[in-house]
Amino acid sequence: MPHYAPPLRDTRFVLDHIVRLQDHAALPGFDQVAPDLVDAVLEGGGQMAAEVLFPLNQIGDRQGCTRQSDGSVITPDGFKSAYDRYIAGGWTTLDCPEAYGGQGLPRVLSTAIGEYVLSANQAFEMYPGLTGGAIAAILVKGSDAQKATYLPNMIAGKWSGTMNLTEPQCGTDLGLIRTRAEPQPDGSHRLTGGKIFISAGEHDLTENIIHLVLARTTGAPDGVKGISLFIVPKFLVNPDGSLGARNAVSCGAIEHKMGINGNATCQMNYDGATGWLVGEENKGLAAMFIMMNAARLAVGLQGLSQAEIAYQNALSYAKERQQGRALTGPAAPQEKADPLIVHPDVRRMLMEAKALTEGLRALCLWGVLQVDLAEKAATEAERQAADDLISLLTPVIKGYGTDKGFDVAVSCQQIWGGHGYIRDNGMEQFVRDARIAQIYEGTNGVQAMDLVGRKLAMNGGRAIRAFFAMVDGEAAAAKADPALADLAGRLEKANGELKAATMWLMQHAMGNPNHAGAAATAYLHLMGIVTVGLMWLRMAMAASRLLAAGEGDRSFLEAKLLTARFYGERIMPDAGALRRKLEAGADSVMAMPVDAF
Repeated sequence: MPHYAPPLRDTRFVLDHIVRLQDHAALPGFDQVAPDLVDAVLEGGGQMAAEVLFPLNQIGDRQGCTRQSDGSVITPDGFKSAYDRYIAGGWTTLDCPEAYGGQGLPRVLSTAIGEYVLSANQAFEMYPGLTGGAIAAILVKGSDAQKATYLPNMIAGKWSGTMNLTEPQCGTDLGLIRTRAEPQPDGSHRLTGGKIFISAGEHDLTENIIHLVLARTTGAPDGVKGISLFIVPKFLVNPDGSLGARNAVSCGAIEHKMGINGNATCQMNYDGATGWLVGEENKGLAAMFIMMNAARLAVGLQGLSQAEIAYQNALSYAKERQQGRALTGPAAPQEKADPLIVHPDVRRMLMEAKALTEGLRALCLWGVLQVDLAEKAATEAERQAADDLISLLTPVIKGYGTDKGFDVAVSCQQIWGGHGYIRDNGMEQFVRDARIAQIYEGTNGVQAMDLVGRKLAMNGGRAIRAFFAMVDGEAAAAKADPALADLAGRLEKANGELKAATMWLMQHAMGNPNHAGAAATAYLHLMGIVTVGLMWLRMAMAASRLLAAGEGDRSFLEAKLLTARFYGERIMPDAGALRRKLEAGADSVMAMPVDAF
């Protein structure tokens, strides 16, 4: 049977030495974050994840969700009682505004808890997780009346929320949306159409579900310029806040999926459903991107979360399973065979998993810190710098994080051999659940094109120039420490590869846009290597400093330095190969006639 333990010590290390919560204590929300509060939140959230949600993970996968004849959906056994405990514990309120019933804590702290919940039960987390994206959109684009009507109950977890974007004929290309919204005399709209792949679209966990739906108003222009966003509740809300009649929105079917079976992924039917415009008419794309950007960071966290739980189970198996002898002679001569962990190739897979999970944890938490700082930093310059960084890195966190998260899940399944292919052991579920993260909220190819086609050039390249300078500056400073000089030099070299790749794109992509398309994924992975490399340099610097001062757990800190060394020697060199790959251009990619495939 699989197991899960929240990585409390590693999270705390990142919060203390990479995020450096204490450095932001003067900012709103951060001023509440005393060390004892951080410990209480992490321990409480970890306990909820490990003891309440993780035991339901395999149950949810095997049972799935059940659609009833009236279109309602029943979640797997135990999900409803677990959800009630989850909201009773206040876990949906952590980072939400106090004005609407939230606790007002930094997002970075709620993100740490989000990792634990996702590792324990990704399908479960998506019910409150999708609500967070809907809350973000209403906060920014909703009217005061809409905020007052919907946010308190959504933040409390009594009501949930969804994102209704995709239709059968359009996924990435939202300009093809056909759902119609006809204006009514009372200021509402009547929505007619169908949506697919709607996570948490219908379920029995909450009293109401607040759907945020993209649609076209009567006479709207074609393409993305004619898209509007609407609030469409499952149950209409009376003026006094009580629930009224059932709206004309229903689940037509539940998708039968490869993974995350405990989450109801629904085909939604809008049959003249009543909805209300959010923000300006024909400006729905901007509102949608508020949800999407929040969701993309959350999906990057999903990649980390499945890598983490797969790594934990692979590590315990490698220590216990006895197969063969060490190449240098018996490691356990009293036994008939040595444990798997003595074999170099098994060690390679475990070290890659450890280096990537710990590096991605630092990147995810530091990235969400930039979201906090973009809103709360003391000066406009600091807010702008943070916003530039997270805008640049969102596709990297989503794309690289989920690609590597899936790779780690697969290699950890490989460590289990044939037993990893057997359902009861849990490893194959981690692989299946991890796979969706590379696809939804914009496939990773779309993330790569967003990075290359939009983010590099935004504001005249201001963000990427600042990123280059940050990496070079920190690498140069770290060279003063002999223990860090090699890693710093390797990061500096990888950043040089990224700079050269960026220059190549500037010189070649304008003349032939296919060069950008063919290079995009390699560029995203190259930037991912550098960004995670920067996190490892920072973690190594912190570990070296603590060791020199005689502080902290020596074995834990020495393991950090060894893992940083592994990342520098075994993962960072891929940067050069990725640069050479993307500089090959699009010619061989695009030359084959279609009929020759």
